[in-house]
Amino acid sequence: MKRRIAVLLVLATLPSGLAVAVEPLEPQANTTITGRGYGHGRGMSQYGAQGAALAGQTAKQILDFYYPGTATGKATGNIRIRLTADSTDGVRVASANKLKVRDLKTGTVYTLPKASTRNQWSIDPHGEHGTRVSSFDAKKRTWTLWRTLKGMAQFEGPAVIALVLPDGRQAGYRGVLRAADTAGAHLDTINALSLEAYLRGVVPREAIVSWRPAALQAQAVAARTYSAYHRQRAGSRAYDLCDTIACQVYGGYGSEKAPTNTAIAATAGQIRLYRNTPIIAEFSSSNGGATAAGGAPYQLVKVDSWDAYPDNRNPNVSWSVTRTSAQLQAAFGVGALRSLKVTGRTGVGPADGRVLSVEAVGASGKKLFSGDQVRAKLGLRSAWFTFVPPQPTTLDIPTEPEIG
Repeated sequence: MKRRIAVLLVLATLPSGLAVAVEPLEPQANTTITGRGYGHGRGMSQYGAQGAALAGQTAKQILDFYYPGTATGKATGNIRIRLTADSTDGVRVASANKLKVRDLKTGTVYTLPKASTRNQWSIDPHGEHGTRVSSFDAKKRTWTLWRTLKGMAQFEGPAVIALVLPDGRQAGYRGVLRAADTAGAHLDTINALSLEAYLRGVVPREAIVSWRPAALQAQAVAARTYSAYHRQRAGSRAYDLCDTIACQVYGGYGSEKAPTNTAIAATAGQIRLYRNTPIIAEFSSSNGGATAAGGAPYQLVKVDSWDAYPDNRNPNVSWSVTRTSAQLQAAFGVGALRSLKVTGRTGVGPADGRVLSVEAVGASGKKLFSGDQVRAKLGLRSAWFTFVPPQPTTLDIPTEPEIG
């Protein structure tokens, strides 16, 4: 006959979601990690804004909740965005009617000639501080120098200019495309345009365009405020923001959508202020049910019922991943891992909230980590997580047959 025996594997659960390894872990044993939210959790939850809109909240009410103690203000003017996808030596654009180039040192503007064989123009470095403007002959497939300029330069003229990327694809941008000598041998490509036009390429990349108008309007105000905050701190730098998740995702003209254009127009110029200064209007996909603290008075820890509001369809309100013992040991750097436990949480929200501190003990010593450090080391969606021990495994153990 066979006996079914429950065998408890390497981890045991402690109160408040803490987990401890009771023996050194096998290198390929899997540990499950459950969590809530996606992102840092400070400021506005984007899915929470949609949940609040579904519940009938206005954009102002949404912003008041996520940025408490702030007031409505106004921001206009232009903004400068570094386009990170353009890694060419200079700035290449497609030929177009009314395309011009401006020498930024002298202010002189030249209208570029248009011919059937000239299908691209390029601004490239020339000398110590100047640039050269060249055209590409599509038939001969050669570049020809057209003019040298005394300073950096920019393309301007058409409502939308097509930037030619390193792989040959073209991406449209409103405003001007500027060559900037920021560092190294290559020139950076800067898109300078109005703040409102910039948002038309941001909001549809940061929100879901099918969301309720109030949620899209709240996102527009948050994005405009975030832009104004960083523009104010750019100093002598050649640009104010980048176009990736390190700043705000910006896709240019090709990303524009009618619903988000409408939301931007409905909130034209609106930002959020604290003591008459644009706030750092941070936002993340989902806060998991509670906002996270930050360094500003309006970045508070509090329960957020909108994040998991019914029919919000938030895929990030809760999640689960697995990591091997080898991955855990590599992340924490304490040798063969003997114990891993959460030692502090915020105390706000399910499972006592976000992780504040984690203690890892291994063969070579003990280390303490913040929740954000663990999130980064293990590639987790947020710092709101719990280590779940493996469940007892039932094994079929053969025994000698019974006699009699």
